[in-house]
Amino acid sequence: MTTITLAVLVPLLPFLGAAAGLLLGRTAPGFVRPLAVLPPLASLVLAALVAARQGGDAAVDAHTELTPTGSVPIELALHIDGFAALVAVLVAFVAACVQIYSTGYLRDDPRYPSYAALVSLFTSAMLLVVYSGDLIVLLVGWEVMGICSYFLVGHYWETPEARAASLKAFLVTKLGDVPFLIGLFALGADAGSFRITRVLDAVASGGIDHPTVIALLLLAGVAGKSAQFPLHTWLPDAMAGPTPVSALIHAATMVAAGVYFTARLLPLFEASRAAMVVLAVMAAVTMAGSGLAALAQDDIKRVLAYSTIGQLGYMTGALAVGDRGAAVFHLLSHGAFKALLFLAAGVVIHAAGTNSLAAMSRMHGLRDRIPDAYWTMTVALLALAAIPPFSGFFSKESVLGAAEHVTSGHTGHAPGAAGWIVLVAGLFTAVLTAAYTTRLWLLAFRGRGAEAPDHGRQPLTMTVVLWVLAVPSLAFGGLAYRALPGWFDGRDLTPTLLTSILGTGLALVGGLLTYGAWQRTAALAARVPLGAVAAHPEEDAGLVEAEAIASHAPAYGDIAYAPDPADPARLLLGPLHRHAAAGFHLDAVYSALFVRPVQAGASLVRFLDREVVDTYVHGAAAVPRLLGAAVRRAQTGNVQTYVSALLAGTVVLVVAVLLVATGV
Repeated sequence: MTTITLAVLVPLLPFLGAAAGLLLGRTAPGFVRPLAVLPPLASLVLAALVAARQGGDAAVDAHTELTPTGSVPIELALHIDGFAALVAVLVAFVAACVQIYSTGYLRDDPRYPSYAALVSLFTSAMLLVVYSGDLIVLLVGWEVMGICSYFLVGHYWETPEARAASLKAFLVTKLGDVPFLIGLFALGADAGSFRITRVLDAVASGGIDHPTVIALLLLAGVAGKSAQFPLHTWLPDAMAGPTPVSALIHAATMVAAGVYFTARLLPLFEASRAAMVVLAVMAAVTMAGSGLAALAQDDIKRVLAYSTIGQLGYMTGALAVGDRGAAVFHLLSHGAFKALLFLAAGVVIHAAGTNSLAAMSRMHGLRDRIPDAYWTMTVALLALAAIPPFSGFFSKESVLGAAEHVTSGHTGHAPGAAGWIVLVAGLFTAVLTAAYTTRLWLLAFRGRGAEAPDHGRQPLTMTVVLWVLAVPSLAFGGLAYRALPGWFDGRDLTPTLLTSILGTGLALVGGLLTYGAWQRTAALAARVPLGAVAAHPEEDAGLVEAEAIASHAPAYGDIAYAPDPADPARLLLGPLHRHAAAGFHLDAVYSALFVRPVQAGASLVRFLDREVVDTYVHGAAAVPRLLGAAVRRAQTGNVQTYVSALLAGTVVLVVAVLLVATGV
């Protein structure tokens, strides 16, 4: 079987599995789980074979024109280089893990068949994005992922939070997709083709007339899909969906699509220094802001959501300094440990007895009850905090090393300002990342919240997946940084001494500061009886942010448990805590700038339509109606009345004629 045939089957198999799952979900429920698990596993095997055959050598290309479309053809094309080959393996691997995990996590969910089919369709769409060699075909996968995320985030549609989150995710990403579509059309018109290879050839030959405008239009779509500032606000709210969906979106699909797209078309962005600086600023604001917001969240999944936003900021930062190898390296590494973090959080949530959310301030005694999740999540948190020798250290240091390389003037691919912006923001975010990972670990596994009822052991499929994902979270970075340059652009991904010392040192500082703050608040909280905070939150404002807990922390089952007062976040953030917990009020800003003016405009249009336009319409109808009413009054049906009117009219006519005749 040729490499092209194998590559075609990689996205096709999950698509067929999704179609079969939707058709057989009700009539043959016994086939639902095999149809959910086997297609992504087969895709994983085939994607690994494609990667082995491609081997980091020359790209595998194939294309055929679907139908004549005018001056700019649309082709069903494949373009598989080293980036595409490895990212496809990641997507299929995480999707297979999520499907296996979901068989246990959602084993009693009545809507599991539709859920599993949508996850398979989601996977197929992302694989289409990865392998596509034509921008319009890529756009198809891009948009299919958007509609899949809408349905999956809103899986628990009975709750208003899930309905609102799914709608918000759809609308915010569509807000970025409109300029993205315009940018694609402009790029295809300038290049004379939507084929990625031809577009890059046009960029290299200077055939793109307006690279800055096109790059900025495309960045809007990237910001929406990859949850970068200022279009990142949908991702934390998307945690209302099932936890395995969160793992899939955050680790391998949806948010990874924007980073991957930018990496593929990086020469276009490098053709505009202004676009590279904008990309660097976007990455820096995203990294720093999400780190502060993550440190103030109480729900475990919202912490991980803001963490994803920050790690995607590292990837876009690497792209801003012109190193797509470092960006995709961090994408691969992050995909493994972030999938592990979310799936381990699912075990925590399962143990806590809640449906989809879990407040860390209300956890207690989970370390001994879920040892598999405890140890694997510890590995993933160390990888997230970039502590050597875990995988996150090597991939994050490749980003910081690339930024430091630009600041020293050793490359002409990116402006020096972009290097400084990414380096400073990346180091600052290293402190924040270590701080919120330490806080999450302390509150989740060593917290003083009231203990929830024990809901028994988790299904074996859930714990096995955790240990499978723990292996790349621990070992991938150390093995990959030497091998990946041959698959990418050939740039060295070895951590540099300066950034390694700075990054690791700052991470240790952030972790130690958080641990010290936790010990201090724990000592103060020891003097407060457990549950006193819930009864009198205003008396313990220095220990816990009662508002944040009230707004984000659900009860365990039907019982509201007392929160742990030993939360170091408020002590670390001080007056910034309230604003960080609310995501720096960006939703309120968007509501004031966009939502309310649109609503006011809609109210004005409705008033004009009802009071002005309808008045004229009603007036035009009223005149004939009044005339008809007058005529109707004359039609009494009384013959005597008609004769009397006839005689009276005759008399009037005779008198009028006589007057005219006599000249009066």
